[in-house]
Amino acid sequence: MPAATVTTASSLDSPDYDPIDHLNAIFSHPSTLASVETTSDTLRQYQRDLDEDISEHVTAQLATDTGSVQRIQAAKAELAELFKKIENVRERAIQTEQTITEMTADIKRLDGTKRNLTLSMTALKRLQMLTTAYEQLRGLSKTRQYRECAQLLQAVMQLAAHFKSYRSIDQIATLSRNVADLQRELMEQVCEDFEVTFAKAEVSQRKRMLAEACLVMDALGEHARSRLITWYCNTQLREYRQVFRGNDEAGSLDNISRRYSWFNRMLKTYDNEHASIFPSHWRVNEMLANAFCEGTRDDFKAILQRSMRRIDGQTIDVNLLLSCLQETLDFEHSLDRRFANDSRASIDTMTSRDEKPPSSGHLISEAFEPYMTLWVESQDKQLGTLIPKYRQQPIRNADEEFSPQSVMASSTELFHFYRLGLAQCAKLSTGSRLLELSKTFAKYLEEYSQQVLFYFLSERFGPQGPSIEDCIVIINTADYCYQTSNQLEEKIKGRIDEEFRSSVDLQSQADAFMGIASATIRALVRKVETECEPAWREMRNTPWGKLESVGDQSTYVALLLQRLQEKATEIIKYMHKQQYSRAFCDNMVDSVVTTFINNIVQCKPVSEVGAEQMLLDSYALKKGLTELGSIGLEPGTPPPQSFVKRVTTTTAKFDPLLKTLQVRPSPPEALVSAYLIHIADRSDTNFRKILELKGIRRPEQTSLLEIFTAHCSAPSNVNLVASSPLLGPLQIAASQQSTAPATTGAADSKGIAGGRFDPGAFGSALISAAREGVDRFGSPALGSGGQRGSDNPSPPTVGGLAPAQQPEPSVSTGNLNENLKNLGKFFRRDGAVGFGRFGGKS
Repeated sequence: MPAATVTTASSLDSPDYDPIDHLNAIFSHPSTLASVETTSDTLRQYQRDLDEDISEHVTAQLATDTGSVQRIQAAKAELAELFKKIENVRERAIQTEQTITEMTADIKRLDGTKRNLTLSMTALKRLQMLTTAYEQLRGLSKTRQYRECAQLLQAVMQLAAHFKSYRSIDQIATLSRNVADLQRELMEQVCEDFEVTFAKAEVSQRKRMLAEACLVMDALGEHARSRLITWYCNTQLREYRQVFRGNDEAGSLDNISRRYSWFNRMLKTYDNEHASIFPSHWRVNEMLANAFCEGTRDDFKAILQRSMRRIDGQTIDVNLLLSCLQETLDFEHSLDRRFANDSRASIDTMTSRDEKPPSSGHLISEAFEPYMTLWVESQDKQLGTLIPKYRQQPIRNADEEFSPQSVMASSTELFHFYRLGLAQCAKLSTGSRLLELSKTFAKYLEEYSQQVLFYFLSERFGPQGPSIEDCIVIINTADYCYQTSNQLEEKIKGRIDEEFRSSVDLQSQADAFMGIASATIRALVRKVETECEPAWREMRNTPWGKLESVGDQSTYVALLLQRLQEKATEIIKYMHKQQYSRAFCDNMVDSVVTTFINNIVQCKPVSEVGAEQMLLDSYALKKGLTELGSIGLEPGTPPPQSFVKRVTTTTAKFDPLLKTLQVRPSPPEALVSAYLIHIADRSDTNFRKILELKGIRRPEQTSLLEIFTAHCSAPSNVNLVASSPLLGPLQIAASQQSTAPATTGAADSKGIAGGRFDPGAFGSALISAAREGVDRFGSPALGSGGQRGSDNPSPPTVGGLAPAQQPEPSVSTGNLNENLKNLGKFFRRDGAVGFGRFGGKS
């Protein structure tokens, strides 16, 4: 029983006590019910014990609260007493301070008197020192003992500065005036000694005296020092100005070297005879060079202005101008090298150590800056003679072995000329003239892309077009020019002045070269198209409307894939950059798909069996196109997944058309439903094209069109597009079975004339494609490589335009460059997206 009591007590004290669980634990078996009364008594006893404990705790708590209140009241009383004591201490401290102040007042007065007496004695002592030093300085100046004068002069000036605040006293004001007069007398005396000594040519005999006199001028300050240096520079350059300004022959540009030789002799004289006179930190030789440069610059400005205003109308000879400028730059660089190694820190304690003496820089050559336009014009003329010469050169020499990495020699020669011109101009000018030169470079980069590369691509080789090897060289050259143009732009920006940097832009020219590369790839695609023409002809000659059963793939497919694989392999093996290999494959896929759809239209009427056979052929064609991605890779390497995805996306254009053609026209609702499912548009014009392809006669088309119109009005078909991008561009006439899809990459009859490459149609197609803008390349139109939303859009292709879209053959040079630039921008943009992964890991 005691154990049960303990268990009960511990359970009742538990914070998560549950009476049901407790009762179930006590009376877990019917045999335990006999202890109910005992358990009840135990609980009542436990309750009474709890009541007693509570009463005891309440009583104890009441007693505790009373004691706490008493202790709080006692603490308040003690705080009040403490505040009174603090206030008393503060009052006594104030009284003590007042008492101490009264006691020390006399001591403070004595301290002030002592300090004033000390200051007075110090001032009198300094005044006595100033008076004595002044008298000594006067005596030393008369005997020209300049070294002692310099030392004493510094002391006098420091003492005189101390008495500036005492000038209200007459005696001190008089003494200050006497000191200032003595300083002026000393400066004039030293200047007179220099003038007399140099006039009598007694420098070597009195060199020591002059060097000590410089110490006096150094002590007198910057004004005196500048006056002496200016006099020396003017004296030394007097003969130079008389000779080269007063004589037209000596002062002409032809004798510019005599000027610099004369000054070099002067510097040599300075080093041998005069350098020991002047303190090194004065840098008199550099001041002399600056004075010479400034005077020479003014002379050149006047000479050049007179030359430009000649009565006979002749301008300055550019070669003479460049020769003079080059000599001037060499002279300036020699001065910079001479003075760059010398220390420029000032040892004068009276001047700022941060002060930098002037540098020769480009003081003379800046006179030529306004006339550098003549040099830029001469560069323009030289470049103008190069472009016609480059047009006459062959793409590659006949005796040279072909290399897939080779470029046209004219491109390397052109950029070598650019590098030399840039290096020369950067030495002559890094301002507006360099900007003019960059614009000249841009002008002839455009002419090179249009009149040389595009000329070789579309005109030089006549109807047959350039060979595959020549096309590879053109692509390599365009790529080289693209990269080098960007590098040239960076080099110019790195050398030109900051204010002109944002105006340097060769990106338009670089894009034009990339447009040439894109057009050349399309030319290679055309060669493959020509090779595949017999297979397409076989397809067109097949009676698709009379086929009775579906068999294996058609014979033309094997021929087509064989020729496609052979020709593509021959071309890709020459391409050493993956981006161009991928671009060629992308364009090839677009061409084959578009040509296949072209031929579907030209094969009308197409029966249901014929459509099914074409669909089977399309699957074989898709497999063959996918294998293009493995060309150039290691044997057994699968094509990149990005290329596989592109082929799948592009060839998917077959399915809607062929699956719709597979449906019989009876019952008519089946054909209409198939059209709405696969083609998915509400255009009755496009629906009529399907009927024409199936060979349904005009009278029978009327009822089908009525059913089609009724189905399009149904609520479920209201959201269909107005016209399908697949059928919309197709042009199907009832009398003429032909197509002309208005998309890039289409192979119309004008692109292939008698199995030959037609450069005239190609050039017109290229210009037209660029004129219509890059946005059309990105549309999901038939045959478009750059579909929006595709993983790896293709660069734009050209050619295959409808006859109504062919532009006039004559296109201005500006329009041509804009077309090439637009193509290049699109090609470069897409190359950054997908080309880099071709041939690598997908």
